Amino acid sequence: MEESDKLKRVVEARMKLKARFEGKMSQTPSMADNKPMGSGRPNRHGMPVVPVGQVLTRKWPVLDLGIEPEIPLDEWKLVIDGAVEHPVELSWDDFMALPQTEDTSDFHCVTTWSKLDMNWKGVRLLDLAALAQPKENATHILCYGYDDYTTNISLEEALKPDVLLVHTVEGAPLPVEHGGPVRMITPQLYAWKGSKWIRRIEFLTENKLGFWEERGYSDTAYPWRNDRYS
Repeated sequence: MEESDKLKRVVEARMKLKARFEGKMSQTPSMADNKPMGSGRPNRHGMPVVPVGQVLTRKWPVLDLGIEPEIPLDEWKLVIDGAVEHPVELSWDDFMALPQTEDTSDFHCVTTWSKLDMNWKGVRLLDLAALAQPKENATHILCYGYDDYTTNISLEEALKPDVLLVHTVEGAPLPVEHGGPVRMITPQLYAWKGSKWIRRIEFLTENKLGFWEERGYSDTAYPWRNDRYS
């Protein structure tokens, strides 16, 4: 009964969040741009499958800050705090006990390569937010990695259903060099917005720039507007 009640509360919180941000989500450029830049067939949001300036690759290049932390699963923690009603700290077992989502999406790197149709498994950020329940004045998140990387995302982007914290790619555990055991993916934004080796998600009441944003990268990072740098 306790587990059933907990699931019911999470579902109710998730649906409230969805309703709260649904209008803003539908108006974001990666879903509502009247003149998106790119080529190829439309993706599932109606944008050209290959954004402007991107080249398709079959490989998955490794990009990081020169640090590849190895975090044992029994030591991995995810903290969700800041402007939330219920701060959360999840162990690996806690994380894996949450509803798991499988999705196939595209990965667009600001360094001009794109890898299409990647198969992921993980937890929607929307579901994690439903646990913590963002306050009414929350507008953004700041993500932190175990390598001390940070990046910011507006809530209307972060709560989209294809934004996942993934632990599995192509049916196998996410490799350390790609951010394992868990990284965020942001299919409708350039990939630097998805923190590798993620350890904390802080909800904010005003925007705060992350590592690359402080160094001249775009705050918004829309691939179909060639929105790479500020």
